[in-house]
Amino acid sequence: MLPEDWHLTQDVDDFLAQAGDFLCSRTAIHNTPLTDIEKLRIHRAADHDAEAAVFGRLESQGEVRAIFYLTPRRRLVLTPLSVEHTNTLAAHLADLGHSPANVIADHDTASTFAESWQHTGAASVLFWRTHLYRLGTLTPPQPRPEGQGRLTDGKDRDQIVRWCREFCIDVGEQHSIDLIDAGSWEDSRFGDRHFTFWETPEGTPVSMAASTSVVGGMVRVDPVYTPAHLRGRGYAGAVTVEASRAAQAAGATDVVLFTDPDNPTSNALYQRIGYVHVADFAGYKFSYGAPEAG
Repeated sequence: MLPEDWHLTQDVDDFLAQAGDFLCSRTAIHNTPLTDIEKLRIHRAADHDAEAAVFGRLESQGEVRAIFYLTPRRRLVLTPLSVEHTNTLAAHLADLGHSPANVIADHDTASTFAESWQHTGAASVLFWRTHLYRLGTLTPPQPRPEGQGRLTDGKDRDQIVRWCREFCIDVGEQHSIDLIDAGSWEDSRFGDRHFTFWETPEGTPVSMAASTSVVGGMVRVDPVYTPAHLRGRGYAGAVTVEASRAAQAAGATDVVLFTDPDNPTSNALYQRIGYVHVADFAGYKFSYGAPEAG
């Protein structure tokens, strides 16, 4: 019987060859690793001089049981792990000299890893909480607002960029704002998304939903945005239904989205149109001791 062990690599293609089936075995829970790793793979292929991410897989009895990856920006993402395995992973990463800026995982794994990582001397603070929903039976809202959905094209770029920036201001996503303001739209998390508008009968866009490309049969709808002065009219539900339909038409068997636990309006909305709560996720930021002078 083979022992349990972590196997680390910077070769994303080799990692996917070994861990791809595991990632696709629970596409809803693994939605962030699926999209992140695909983006890292494409970026690495386009820029061979780019700093490589670190990928790891936990094997037991010849099967992959969990994975992690540490991006060049030091974001650590984990699939579900036991307390024992978060402890061993934290010790292993510390021994290798890694210092993640934050960790994102399902709520229990993120919490236990943050506690494990504190043994390295780092302090941790919770900065992100979210509910994960998976689409069951898509149910268009009733009454349906006037207008119709439309897939966007090149002429909509300025509107999309403006609304994505407004969305980032609403949720405090400063890094994305900085990239947009620097003209680095393609490097932002929105640069590879597919966008859908909800338009009035006169053709005026009033709401927007974005989605990832299909990866492993999964699409994540993110973000959904309606300008503040247009909210409360049913546009967000209508455009989310349109984006979800487009995802299914593109071949997605799992359509997922994240919601703010502190926003009961959006959580109720997504449940009304057919999304079912799957799990809770969390993120912790790490801070390290100040460097010595000189």
